Amino acid sequence: MTMTLGHFIYIPGILLLGGIVGYVLGARAAEAARERAAERDERRAAREARRRASTD
Repeated sequence: MTMTLGHFIYIPGILLLGGIVGYVLGARAAEAARERAAERDERRAAREARRRASTD
């Protein structure tokens, strides 16, 4: 089985493309997780403020 010049270009190119796509998708997922955590923290703070206001 012979490896043509196309293999030496195609295979690393596909690996590079996969790395780029994975980086972009991972960055988006991380940003979405940060947003969810911030929203959760805001809701928790509002809930605690309401609880403190009702006990005073």
